[in-house]
Amino acid sequence: MPFLNIDSQSIHYVDHGGSGPAIILSHGFSMDHQMWSEQIEPLTSAGWRVVTYDERGWGQTSSSGEFSYWDLADDLLALMDFLDIQEAVLAGMSQGGFLSMRLALSNPERVRALVLVDTEGSALAVEEKTLFRGLYDSARQNGMSGPVGETLASLLFAPDFSETNFWRGKWNSKNPEEWNDAAECLFERDDIDERLGEIKCPALVLHGDLDASIPIERGEKMANLLGGETFFHKVEGAGHSANLEKPEIVNPILLDFLASL
Repeated sequence: MPFLNIDSQSIHYVDHGGSGPAIILSHGFSMDHQMWSEQIEPLTSAGWRVVTYDERGWGQTSSSGEFSYWDLADDLLALMDFLDIQEAVLAGMSQGGFLSMRLALSNPERVRALVLVDTEGSALAVEEKTLFRGLYDSARQNGMSGPVGETLASLLFAPDFSETNFWRGKWNSKNPEEWNDAAECLFERDDIDERLGEIKCPALVLHGDLDASIPIERGEKMANLLGGETFFHKVEGAGHSANLEKPEIVNPILLDFLASL
């Protein structure tokens, strides 16, 4: 399996091939590269070079010490350099969007466009931080197999999502103590709302109307703050993981946007 070793990190990635323009897919908190499985074949069939990877602390990628989403943006830039990708469309779900927008701010010349799924530019409000810290503390004490896992699933997926148990199995296989650095990164993220206007590349924003983690109104706010041509789509019936839950809705919209670039 391919890995990029940089700055004490061992980053697992999958280059799905293709000789066309590149699109790099970044996953959300508690997920891994497999959350994009429903998009890979449609994208490669449309001629895109598709790259997925595991961010620090998830999947097969290691984590050593504290990090921020700016650090994860640097990881993505290093992966682009390693794969000789000078410019890419960056697609990110939730924290994948956090890091993708930060790379668009720090190195705009490397970002052809953004696809932002159930994400935002804002930091957590105090009451949200308290809620999520309480949930994480409960996970450390009681594990992920019971009510904590049920709560996390309700935050990530709509009630009728059929693959919840697959992801809960992944959570159960990981000691919650190993989530600590990634959790601190999530809880203490900085607010970039005031800088979103600096992002001038085209953007597609997709947001589930049942998102219980980042309400759709906040996705709309982000879309309105972005500085380039931005297209917003509500994904009906989807929770916080619209691309995973409703690929039959997301994929045609995604392909149409990419064809327009």
